[in-house]
Amino acid sequence: MKKLILSVSLIGIFLPELSFAQTETSGREKVYRATHTKMTELKHTKLKVSFDYEKEHLHGEEWLTAAPFFYPTDSLVLNAKAMLIHEVALDKNGSKQTLKYDYKDDILKINLDKVYSKNQDYTVYIKYTARPNEVKQKGSAAINDAKGLYFINAQGKDPDKPVQIWTQGETESSSAWFPTIDKTNQKTTQELYMTVPDKYVTLSNGLLKSSTKEANGLRTDYWVMDKKHSPYLFFMGVGDFAVVQDQWKSIPVNYFVEKEYEPYAKQIFGNTPEMIEFFSNKLNYQYPWAKYDQMVGRDYVSGAMENTTATLHGELAQQKPGDLIDENRWEDTIAHELFHHWFGDLVTAESWSNLTVNESFADYSEYLWNEHKYGKDEADYKLIKSLQAYKMNPANFSKNLVRFDYDSREDVFDSVTYNKGGGILHMLRNYLGDDAFFAGLNDYLKTYEYGNAEAQQLRLSLEKVSGKDLNWFFNQWYYGSGHPKLSINYTYEPVKKQVNVSVTQTQSGPYFQFPLAIDVYENGIPKRYNVWADAKASQSFTFNFSQQPNLVNVNADQVLLTEISDTKTADQYFVQYTKAKEFKSRYLAVEFAKENIDKNPSVLKILAAALKDSSHRIRILALGALDLSKPEQAKLLIKDVENIAQNDPKTLAQAAAISALSKTKDKKYLNIYEKASAAISNAVKGNAIAALADIDSQKVIPLMENIDLSNASEDLTSKLLPIIVKNKIASQMASIGSQAAFYPFIKFQDPELGAVAEEAYNWIMTSDDTKATKAVTKILSQAKSEISSNPQAKMMLTQILKDGLNKKMQLLKDNPKSQSLHEQIDALNKTIEDYSH
Repeated sequence: MKKLILSVSLIGIFLPELSFAQTETSGREKVYRATHTKMTELKHTKLKVSFDYEKEHLHGEEWLTAAPFFYPTDSLVLNAKAMLIHEVALDKNGSKQTLKYDYKDDILKINLDKVYSKNQDYTVYIKYTARPNEVKQKGSAAINDAKGLYFINAQGKDPDKPVQIWTQGETESSSAWFPTIDKTNQKTTQELYMTVPDKYVTLSNGLLKSSTKEANGLRTDYWVMDKKHSPYLFFMGVGDFAVVQDQWKSIPVNYFVEKEYEPYAKQIFGNTPEMIEFFSNKLNYQYPWAKYDQMVGRDYVSGAMENTTATLHGELAQQKPGDLIDENRWEDTIAHELFHHWFGDLVTAESWSNLTVNESFADYSEYLWNEHKYGKDEADYKLIKSLQAYKMNPANFSKNLVRFDYDSREDVFDSVTYNKGGGILHMLRNYLGDDAFFAGLNDYLKTYEYGNAEAQQLRLSLEKVSGKDLNWFFNQWYYGSGHPKLSINYTYEPVKKQVNVSVTQTQSGPYFQFPLAIDVYENGIPKRYNVWADAKASQSFTFNFSQQPNLVNVNADQVLLTEISDTKTADQYFVQYTKAKEFKSRYLAVEFAKENIDKNPSVLKILAAALKDSSHRIRILALGALDLSKPEQAKLLIKDVENIAQNDPKTLAQAAAISALSKTKDKKYLNIYEKASAAISNAVKGNAIAALADIDSQKVIPLMENIDLSNASEDLTSKLLPIIVKNKIASQMASIGSQAAFYPFIKFQDPELGAVAEEAYNWIMTSDDTKATKAVTKILSQAKSEISSNPQAKMMLTQILKDGLNKKMQLLKDNPKSQSLHEQIDALNKTIEDYSH
C-alpha cells in the first residue's frame, strides 16, 4: 500500500499550528493488539459474482474450503460486512446440505454438520448480496474509505468520469464483498467468475483462464490464483480500459489505463520489467507469481495497492508528456507496489502490529530502485526528503516501529512505518553490509514464503546469515521509539596534536547505541574514522592530528537516522560542500546556505558552486535560495542561472532557473520566457508563464488556456493561482480546486496567497462549474481522515463547505433549471455529511 499523500504544505505544516485540547483518541486506555487467533485455516475460495450497477450491489455465490487450524470445532466464523445472506449450506461434491447460521454485527457464524478435526477439510456454500454503500466502518488518513467494493459513476451520469468497479481490501475490507476470515494471517488460493457487460475488461489475481459470452450482452471471465495469498489482497477491477501489453521473460506484464492515456502507458509503467529483473536478482529470489498487471482506478481511496499480481494505482499515476518529461512522479510508487510482491504478498505481516515487514521494505525498495537506475545521489535525495517528512511531526517520536497498542489498525499506516522504517532498513543494510543484508532477506523470504512472519523472524534470518546478534538494534529501532538527537562539540589540542569530538545525546527518550562515521579534514582532505557510540548521555572520541582540522563532519556518511546540532561556520560548510563525497553532506551544506543567505553573504560561494553540481536536485535547491533582484547575488550568479534556464539537461532545473530569473522583473529575459512558454515541459512552461505575468500579464491569458495543470505540482499551481484568479481563466478553474479548498490553512503561512486562494474558492462556489466544485469536494473528502483528530481544523473545513453550499443555493435560485447546480449541491451536501461523523 502506498499512502495517498495530501499536500504537505496544505496539511502537514498547517495543522500542527492549530491548537486544540486533545485528539479524538487521546486519553484512551491502550489495548494490546494480539495476532488474530487461528481457529480455522482457509484453504480455497471460489467466487461467482455479478453486478447491479443501478443499486450498486454485488450478487455473489461462494464456495469456501477450510479446516480447523489445530483444535477441533463444529463452527465457522466469518467476517461479512453489510450483506444480505440468502443461503448457507455444506457442499459435498455438488450436493448441498443446509446449515444453520447466525448473522449480526457483520459476523457470520455458521454451525457445521459435525465436529471437524485438524486437516479435515469441508466446503461451505454461501449465497449473498454485498451492499458496499451500507458498510459502517470508516476510512483513515492512509485509506480514506473502507467500503471494500467501489462502483465509480455506476449509472454513467457523469460524462467526465468512466464507469468502473474496483476493490480495496486493505486493511480488512475484502469482507465487504465476500464472506471470509479477513485477517492477515490467513492464506488461501482463489477462483473468481466475474459476469460483466461485454464491453468492459476485467482484472483479478492470477491468470485469466477463459471468457464466455452470455445472454443480454454479458460475458463471464474466469480468473484463477493457484498460490496462496491473504484475503485483503483479493482484487476485482472492471471497466472500459485500454490494455497495453508488456512482459518480463515469459511472464505477462500489462498496464490497464484509461484510453486517453494509452499512448503514454509505457512511458509511465514501462520500467516495470526492468524492476522485476532488478528486484529478482537483488533478492536472489525470482518473481514468484504467474503475471503482473497494473490498473489505474478513478477516485481511488489511497495511493496504490499491491493486490497480488494485480496492483491498483490511483489516477495520479496517469500522466502525459508534459509531466513525464519533467519526471515520472509515479515511478517510486510503481517500484513500491512491485516490491510488495515479495514483502507483503509472498511473506505477509502476521498482524497489523508488524506492518513494518510489509511497508518498511516497500518504502526502502524506492531507494534500491533509484540507486540502481539513477545513481546513489538520487536515492539519497529521496531518502532525505522521506526522513524529513517523518521528522516534521513530533507525534511520530513516541511511536514504536512495531506497535502492539495502536488505537486503530489504520494508525500504523504512517510515516513511522513507512519513512522511518525505510531509514531503519538503510541503517541495517549499512551495518551488516550488502552481502549479509540481502542474503538475510533471501533466507527470510524462503523460510516464510506463502506464509506469515513478524519482525523477530526477520531478525532471526539476518542473525542466521550474518552471525551477529541484532537484539540491540531491533530493541531500540523496532521496539523502541524516537531517534538520537546529537549535540556535537570539537576541540583541538595543539600540544597533544589531538582532535577531541564530543557527542551528546539530547533526546528526551532512552539513549541509543550506534556506529558513527566521523570525517576529520586536513588541508581539505577528509580522513574517515568509524567509531561506536554507546547508549549513554555523552561520549568523546580522540584522534591524532598534526594541525587544526578544517572541518569535523559527524555522521559523515549520513547513514544514522538522527538530528545533529553543531557549530559549523560558513567556511566549514564550504569545505563540506566542495570536499565531501556523499550527496547528503553536499545537500546539507546547500541547505545551510539557503537558510543563512540573508544573514551571511559569504554563503554565496556555496550556492555558486552548487549551481554547477552534478545532481539537478542540488542545483534546484540552490536556485530556490536565490533572490536575483539583490545586486550582490546577481553579480556573482546570474550568468550561471541564465545558462541553466536555457541549457540544463533537466527540465525541472530549467524551470527553477526561470523562476529565479523572474524575481529580477527584467524585460531582457522576455525572449527566454516566451520560448520557454512553448516548451513541452509543464514545469518549464508554467514557470515561464508566471514570469511573463510579472512583465506583461495580457500575454499569459492565451498561454494559460493551453497548459495542462491537471497533474501540476503544488508549487507550480501556487505560482499560477493569482494569474488564473485575477484573469478569471475558467478553463483552469478545476485545477486550482485543491488550493482553494484549503485557503484557511494557507492564510496561516502566506496571508497574501491565502487571500487569493479564498477568492478562488468564492469564484468556484459562485460559478456553475461541476468539475471545479467536485475538485474541491473530492480533496476535502480525502482530507477528512487526515484531519479527523483535529476538531478545530474539521470545524473550519465544515464551515467553508457550508458557506460554499449557501453560495450554490443562491446561484440555483437565479438559475433554477440548472441540472449541473443540483449535482454540485449534492456533492457539497455529501461532503458536509461526511464531516458530521
